[in-house]
Amino acid sequence: MHRIVFLGPPGAGKGTQAAEVARRLGIPHLSTGELLRSAAAEQSPLGVEADGYIRAGHLVPDPLVLRVLGERLERPDARGGFLLDGFPRTVAQAEALGRVTALDRVVAFEIPEAMLLERLTQRRHCPNCRRIYNLATSPPRVAGRCDDDQSPLEQRSDDRPSAVRTRLKVYLEQTAPLVAYYRDLGLLVTVDATGTPSEVRARIEASLSRA
Repeated sequence: MHRIVFLGPPGAGKGTQAAEVARRLGIPHLSTGELLRSAAAEQSPLGVEADGYIRAGHLVPDPLVLRVLGERLERPDARGGFLLDGFPRTVAQAEALGRVTALDRVVAFEIPEAMLLERLTQRRHCPNCRRIYNLATSPPRVAGRCDDDQSPLEQRSDDRPSAVRTRLKVYLEQTAPLVAYYRDLGLLVTVDATGTPSEVRARIEASLSRA
């Protein structure tokens, strides 16, 4: 089975790589944010409960996140495994996740902080189709406009330099200890997340083939 978690700081490219690696492996790419939004849209009992927190602007409690995740893992497409991106974020969440499902491999993305700052502060998104651009590495064809629907591109408030530094600080304090946690469990592999997307993906696939 391929029961995989991707770990890494904001801007390391986890989401982009997770979607493609999951497609190649034939397993679902599970982002907890998308899971919660989907559950809320489906109006399942757990989704209704999660939606109450989301609408109020509160974080969805970990026990509820794990119940939504556990429900999702029971679907047929997850029988061969899954790729989890964005969760767990803390050791406590990792311990709770371990009570929901076993893991086969945890991939930690490694990238210099200066490169993360450049990637995130240059990132723009389309508010309509949600396509992501990077002004330095993958700019739109027309400056400031989405290639798909020509909407004006926007910068997320948490992609501004001061916010990015705060996000990285939170990652180092809360999420980086997961690297040691999963290393101690013998599940961790590290991957150099610099270079082109295809180069990084090749490193990830090589690390998984050694699992």
